[in-house]
Amino acid sequence: MTARKSQGVCPSVLDVIGNTPVIRLSRLAEDEPGTILAKLEYLNPGFSKKDRPALQIIEDAESQGRLKPGQLVIELTSGNMGTGLAIACAVKGYRFAAVMSKGNSPERARMMAALGAEVILVDQLPGSVPGQVSGGDLELVERETERLVKERGAFRADQFRLRGNFRSHYLHTGPEFLEQSGGTLQAFCDFPGSGGSFAGCAAAFKERDSSIRCVIVEPEGAAALAGEPVTRPNHRIQGGGYSMRELTFLKPGHIDGYVQVSDKEAVAAARRLAREEGIFAGFSSGANLAAALKLLRSKWRGKTVGILINDSGLKYLSTDLWP
Repeated sequence: MTARKSQGVCPSVLDVIGNTPVIRLSRLAEDEPGTILAKLEYLNPGFSKKDRPALQIIEDAESQGRLKPGQLVIELTSGNMGTGLAIACAVKGYRFAAVMSKGNSPERARMMAALGAEVILVDQLPGSVPGQVSGGDLELVERETERLVKERGAFRADQFRLRGNFRSHYLHTGPEFLEQSGGTLQAFCDFPGSGGSFAGCAAAFKERDSSIRCVIVEPEGAAALAGEPVTRPNHRIQGGGYSMRELTFLKPGHIDGYVQVSDKEAVAAARRLAREEGIFAGFSSGANLAAALKLLRSKWRGKTVGILINDSGLKYLSTDLWP
């Protein structure tokens, strides 16, 4: 067994955000025509990749004078960004309110509340299914978030607009992945929520090596970014594929293609990650893996493909991801 290198004593939990490990999925992809490298973002303190942009957005706002001591911070979230912001705000002394659809898994709301956040749950549209948050559901959350920001004079840690989201992955996640892969990374596929991780990683990759192919992963029937009509807005892959608004961080020149993944494929891949690799992850991580497998079996045979393991399966215990 190889021990992980000790960091010594850290001043706070914020100092252990990032520098997540990369592993080769050697058991799951043993018989596949290529290699899959997975960066374990679920090992961040809030159990997701969103800890990175949460901290970057807060620190950018502090340095720019946009966030005042003790000010209330508010953001729309499906749970992961809110958890990251709850952690950053707890350590830095800000109050935080998370605005979330009731359609998201309740584990996320309970975790944010445990971290000191005020959690404001917004009803879904009539006919929406719990666990299947649509773009319309998210529009309701957006309107409530904007109302509360104005009413309470809060700072909005807007993950869709503030460059800290992109910067966290451009400055850190992408360069870490390149270094850890030892220059072997040839392709990358990612399921965008706000678009920050895809955009930031793709920019870092292309800057180093323009031949690295970067592909967007979308839910089957909700491939709005690929320009297709949305026929299944109530897909089960939480955290993205809502087609709610333009994802401003995405640059066409950094997108080399699109791939669709069905709910069934994402669930099956997430379960395989747990059973075969011991990686307990959520729906979007399963979508990333399913997409990488599709690409290896088609035009990227023999390639080394990188994916992010976005969050922990602990956040989905109440869903049918884990029967």
